[in-house]
Amino acid sequence: MAKALSVAAKDLAGRGSGEFALAIDAMGGDHAPESVLDGLELAAERHPKARFLLAGDEVRLGALLARRPRAAKACSLRHAPESIPGDMKPTAALRVRGSSMRVAIDAVAQGEASGVVSAGNTGALMALAKIVVKTLPEIDRPALAAIGPSARGDVVMLDLGANLQCDARNLIEFAIMGDAFARAVLGLTNPTLGLLNVGSEELKGDERVRQAAETLRDSHLGANFRGFVEGHDIAAGTVDVIVTDGFTGNVALKTGEGALKLMRDLLRQVFTSSIPARMGYLLARPALDRLREWMDPRRYNGAVLIGLNGVVVKSHGGTDAVGFAHAVDVAMDMVTHRFNDRIREGLALLPSPTPRLATTPR
Repeated sequence: MAKALSVAAKDLAGRGSGEFALAIDAMGGDHAPESVLDGLELAAERHPKARFLLAGDEVRLGALLARRPRAAKACSLRHAPESIPGDMKPTAALRVRGSSMRVAIDAVAQGEASGVVSAGNTGALMALAKIVVKTLPEIDRPALAAIGPSARGDVVMLDLGANLQCDARNLIEFAIMGDAFARAVLGLTNPTLGLLNVGSEELKGDERVRQAAETLRDSHLGANFRGFVEGHDIAAGTVDVIVTDGFTGNVALKTGEGALKLMRDLLRQVFTSSIPARMGYLLARPALDRLREWMDPRRYNGAVLIGLNGVVVKSHGGTDAVGFAHAVDVAMDMVTHRFNDRIREGLALLPSPTPRLATTPR
């Protein structure tokens, strides 16, 4: 998913804006800390110049690192005596100042690390990031972005649930951030963008999306803005970046995940339904293995809360070492390719501020 880093980028990753490229929540996730450290063992091989600040139970982590030499060399420990359980409410998580998640996020807020990766409680991570790391001065609201598969390659989509209601200015900011994300993580020089709508015609949708589209057409992104796209365009890969509000984006995300699961289940049923079907599976196995690799959710692990004063990446809580290493790859790409600087540059090129509109669709 994330492209390989150049030598120069790896050197930059080692420096970052502070002493550490990334702070890692070692105790967050269903299989932490073992899966986190296994992922860092892979990540340290890919990013040999990077330094990681590992927050968690120092005694336990020290013993585990002794069996993972690459991760041990790349990591410095910071003791965090507590962890945030997956069912803890965000308001309660804010009060647990000694948690591994809070210690890692504090390192970003204090400039010790350029970003944070956590497989822990999603709501807690979003709340802590917004309050502790804070939003960029130029951004009204941060957005949750992620990468998924399409017929033409990887596609970026945002917002995926951080903001259930948005106005035109929010959608424009999401487009700026999505453009920067596609350039930094996917390595695209001219990513195309589209606003998710109920139709592709210019008169479709409510006033929010129509005004956002008008502003984007007149902006520096106009040459790459493809106007309105529909739900089927996500899987088709019609554009590289899909922009929408968090309510619609989250519904689209969960629908896509359900469709992929249904396809896997149906293929399993078809190829186990009879002896001829099993024989057909043996013949089709090389192609199916390629399909499985292409659809592997670990390749797309790492949702990003963008628009903050630092890089914040949320790994899936149940992922394994490969998936966590991919989340680290995403964070490293954002750090090394000046992601937040790209956002500031893009916002500075926008036309005069867009008036705020009602967030409720008409």
